[in-house]
Amino acid sequence: MHAMQYEITLPADYDMGIIRNRVAAKGHLLDNYPGLGAKAYLIRERGVAESPVNQYAPFYLWNTPEGMNSFLWGPGFQGIIDDFGRPEVQHWTGLAFAEGAARSTMPAKSAAPAMPAASAIRRRTPIPARARLGDLATELVHDTEQLALEDGVIYAAAAIDPRTWEALLFSVWDRESPKGQGDVFQVLHLSTPERALLPEGQQW
Repeated sequence: MHAMQYEITLPADYDMGIIRNRVAAKGHLLDNYPGLGAKAYLIRERGVAESPVNQYAPFYLWNTPEGMNSFLWGPGFQGIIDDFGRPEVQHWTGLAFAEGAARSTMPAKSAAPAMPAASAIRRRTPIPARARLGDLATELVHDTEQLALEDGVIYAAAAIDPRTWEALLFSVWDRESPKGQGDVFQVLHLSTPERALLPEGQQW
């Protein structure tokens, strides 16, 4: 599993309805995308959930590098570049994935969203230089599994960026006011074509 996100920060007076309409029109295009475990179409609005910015920041969990590469070098990401400029793409090596307590009762292989997702939390933490990486990674797996048990969680994932040594804990929720520390996003759409193929638990 590979986690990926880019953030497009918009002017303070930007009409976020433009982004909402964009996702409403195009979000379904990745509902059957090969290699994609899940994509959460995320926004933050200035003044909502303590956000200081207006931002479009989709978050991806990829099953295969081929899927990720075909998106980045294909027309989907080029459309982002054409409309907003080329953003920095953040990426993390996957450590763990867990289906949440609020996962859907529909078949796991359905390309439709698992449930009407409402929000997401992203917690990024610098890894201290003295940290023992094996112990830290094991702790993140445990944190992911415990987070997935929270009422309202649809799925949760953990990952590490070994370039910046940053730990990531990400979760998608079925409610607008989730519990937990981190940056809170609104979810406009959820594409989950290969969510059933994301390996659960520890990924090494």
